[in-house]
Amino acid sequence: MSSIDGLPPLRAVIDTHGIAAKKSLGQNFLLDLNLTAKIARAAGDLSGADVLEVGPGPGGLTRGLLAEGARKVLAVEKDSRCLPALAEIAAAYPGRLEVIEGDALEINPLEHLTAPIRIVANLPYNVGTELLVRWLTPKVWPPVWESLTLMFQKEVAERIVAKPGSKAYGRLALLAQWRCEARIVLTLPPEAFTPPPKIHSAVVHLTALPEPRFPADPAVLNRVVAAGFNQRRKMLRASLKGVAPDMEAKIVAAGLAPTARAEEISLEGFCALARIVAAG
Repeated sequence: MSSIDGLPPLRAVIDTHGIAAKKSLGQNFLLDLNLTAKIARAAGDLSGADVLEVGPGPGGLTRGLLAEGARKVLAVEKDSRCLPALAEIAAAYPGRLEVIEGDALEINPLEHLTAPIRIVANLPYNVGTELLVRWLTPKVWPPVWESLTLMFQKEVAERIVAKPGSKAYGRLALLAQWRCEARIVLTLPPEAFTPPPKIHSAVVHLTALPEPRFPADPAVLNRVVAAGFNQRRKMLRASLKGVAPDMEAKIVAAGLAPTARAEEISLEGFCALARIVAAG
């Protein structure tokens, strides 16, 4: 891979610039350029797209995205130690890499991107879920992005793709699957990273659907799902009691059993219940 862009191996880049991974920033660097290229390929054909990357670190995935033909990569990096390494990549790919120093939770990247937009990132573990929820809950749907290809702790990835009846099934699965096609495309062991985390990691690819799978008001659906899973061991008649008046009758009207628990209810069932609650 390094022969494609003529840049040094990532281990040498880290040594040259003194970029030891910081636990406080949730950093675990992926140094195998074959793996970063594989993640870039999992995002699909990037040749006509702008790509947003959060937390590029020393730029392993950045290099993969550019080598796979991304029209432009916008990399948002909080750690100023990584900027010189990213500047070297920008020089090797003139006009195709823009780097912004800052916190991805506080930056609006849309001013720097042109549609179609894809988001591809080895997300810092400490902000990964929060960023995903933001990307899945824009004010308008479909969103500005076409797809998300994101690395998470394997446990989080399994929660995103989980099905009813499983322990991992909950709010994150419903949020993701209501508006997206979601699948795990790659699993990585701890030793793939420097330093090795205590857990396995997985890459999830989410493709935005043109519209949600089932009609429902997002705010009402979120309220119903949150109430159900906040007390997931309780039956619906108890966990949803405070959501609306005559809640047990509404549960029955949605075709659900009041004695069922949230983890047994399908996405379609939650959407049906949200519509009935919204109708009053």
